[in-house]
Amino acid sequence: MIRPVREQDLPLLWELSVKEEAPEWKKWDAPYYEHQAIPYENYMERKEHLIGQKNFWAIEVDGDLIGTVSYYWEHEPSHWLEMGIVIYHPSYWSGGYGTRALTLWIEHLFETLPLVRVGYTTWSGNHRMIRVGEKLGFTMEARLRKCRLHNGVYYDSIRMGMLREEWNDFRTKQKG
Repeated sequence: MIRPVREQDLPLLWELSVKEEAPEWKKWDAPYYEHQAIPYENYMERKEHLIGQKNFWAIEVDGDLIGTVSYYWEHEPSHWLEMGIVIYHPSYWSGGYGTRALTLWIEHLFETLPLVRVGYTTWSGNHRMIRVGEKLGFTMEARLRKCRLHNGVYYDSIRMGMLREEWNDFRTKQKG
């Protein structure tokens, strides 16, 4: 399930996301951007930006918090939104949890916001994120070649997108 973040989630979210200098999940989530560990006290100073927000929710499996889904406005006046997902526990990677969480998140976004399109950006080294987009019927809208440098290797930046009508068709086919 996905749900808004609660105050009691914060200690675990801190531990999973920013306690460590080099967490395993960061190797796949835009590793070309610097990641810094944040002391717990500093993290808790931001709690009002985490709890009960519309754009940042928890992913829960059997009562365990395993990740988050989020969105940000690329350009709010034109309803251009980009979303994201992080599953912190490697034991939950490649098990369908990300696909299910993104399905719920996309459904929620289209139901609650006046969106025409939802999209996300990843990099060519993150095959799981490209694959989940393909499984959910996303279109690769852009491939910016060799613009992400990571560990001495250039990767492509990948933009995936889905229009509301495409999502509705995809969901109808799934149910049918």
